[in-house]
Amino acid sequence: MVNRCSINSELPKRMHFAAIVRAYTARKIANVELRSFENEKSFADALNRAGMAMRPDGKRYDHQRRIPHAVLCAATSSLRLAALERATDFDSLFAIVSNAIGSIHGIGELTIYDTALRIGAKLGLLPTRVYLHSGTRKGARALNLNWHAPYLEVGEFPAELQKLAAHEIEDCLCIFKDRFRNVESR
Repeated sequence: MVNRCSINSELPKRMHFAAIVRAYTARKIANVELRSFENEKSFADALNRAGMAMRPDGKRYDHQRRIPHAVLCAATSSLRLAALERATDFDSLFAIVSNAIGSIHGIGELTIYDTALRIGAKLGLLPTRVYLHSGTRKGARALNLNWHAPYLEVGEFPAELQKLAAHEIEDCLCIFKDRFRNVESR
């Protein structure tokens, strides 16, 4: 398991967007996680893992480590009742997941996004927009983008970041949020 935080600590204080993209893609963090959901034997298995925020090794994903087990069980039950397989794209899947689990106390916008992304990997529905939540909002704000929006279009980001998929830009915004103030354009 790759630790996202270790990437940030290994990098110099000042760098270019291209260096951030290289550092990120060298580790392929988001894609490894998504592939594990894509490769689940069944949709039900992928849904259960996504709802419980469970890595392939049975441990909890870092983003959801503080959520009580009972809350994740409630979210998983709600997801089982939702019409997730009716989603035609990530935006509709995100809306279905948000409606299913967004009102559960202890479930926030990061968990909604992560859950939709993991389920989307199994369904072949990945985001084409960069969804914002607490960590990514800080990154978007540091880049002087509209951090109040629910999502940003890929074309709103610096050209170097646009080489990444939307979910990878989201991951970079979160990982490098404190670095973007010091990033230099070439």
